[in-house]
Amino acid sequence: MPGFFASLPRVEHAYDTFDHERYRPAPDDWALVVTDVVDSTAAIARGRHKTVNFVAAMAIAALKNLCAPGSIPFLFGGDGAVVMVPPHQMAQARAVLARVRGLAAREFGLSLRVGLVTVAELRRRGVDLKVGRYEPSPGNSFGVFLGGAVALFESAVRGRGDPDLISRAAIADSLDDRAPIDLTGLSCRWDALRATRGKMLALIIQGAAEPREIFTRVIGLAGQDGDPKPASLDNLSVRWPPRGFMLEARARRRGGSLAVSVLRVLGASLVARLIFARGRPTGGFDPERYRRDICNNTDFCRHDDTVCFVIDCPPDGIDPIRRYLDDCASRQMLRYGMEVSDTALMTCLVTSANEGLHVHFVDAAGGGYTNAAKSLKAAGSA
Repeated sequence: MPGFFASLPRVEHAYDTFDHERYRPAPDDWALVVTDVVDSTAAIARGRHKTVNFVAAMAIAALKNLCAPGSIPFLFGGDGAVVMVPPHQMAQARAVLARVRGLAAREFGLSLRVGLVTVAELRRRGVDLKVGRYEPSPGNSFGVFLGGAVALFESAVRGRGDPDLISRAAIADSLDDRAPIDLTGLSCRWDALRATRGKMLALIIQGAAEPREIFTRVIGLAGQDGDPKPASLDNLSVRWPPRGFMLEARARRRGGSLAVSVLRVLGASLVARLIFARGRPTGGFDPERYRRDICNNTDFCRHDDTVCFVIDCPPDGIDPIRRYLDDCASRQMLRYGMEVSDTALMTCLVTSANEGLHVHFVDAAGGGYTNAAKSLKAAGSA
């Protein structure tokens, strides 16, 4: 069923991802993929947050390009990803994941966990997998998931839980033949998104009995005097050379000369910088439309009982949000983690800039989702 994801009802607003009627059961023969950067906390403490985000996005880009032009669900988690692939691409997906893992180690010095298993295997373990298509603008889709399968499989990929599932999920190192990986469209050329309204908040909320109500209330507290989306026309800026150009150059060299790859990336980013500086349509590309689209096409993460998002929050909204979540935690037994930063980092995946097909993964700088997850674990063990 290669058309499974594209056939799902469009969920245009994040609020509507809490409507279970918008989700459909995943086909048994599709595969669920989970990736996770090992010890991302230590890497981020060494100032490598942008690298962690980029490596997490590599698996999404590689699998999306593998399955093109078909549409697949994917979800970005800061230091990992969740993706689904159709059955006819499953064998190739294993090889691609092995190559991505090898590339992460060789080029970036990061260890990446990867795992793949069929939906049928997960259902045999008493969980389900339902999928929603969160599409904030036409053609730009993210996956959202219900049923417990993602949480179960994330634990297995991290080596916890059912030994048989851990074994079935494993991807052999021998599959990494160092063949070039198609990471077309993956870049991180924008400057850090500086909070224009106060602070960037990365939030993870788990176990809420009424997640829509909590999400709506948090957004309301953050957005009383404006839009809390992390990307806005006021904080989208690009410099040359972009600070993340070496990440892109290393990822795209495909086994060739790093110097040549650097020159290619610098050349392409300089052209883009000049077009954005000019501000007028060029060769079918409208830079102002692209900037407006970025503001809408940022990710929102929801799977099982977990909700993750980044918002630009005024200073006087932070404490009310914290107090509200503390109160919810005491009454509903939910858990939450929060990281507060001055800026957010954005990694981009562009399918066609001219056609408006581009999505953007956002994480609060300085730790973001990783630190929020750390405080979430601490709350759970308190």
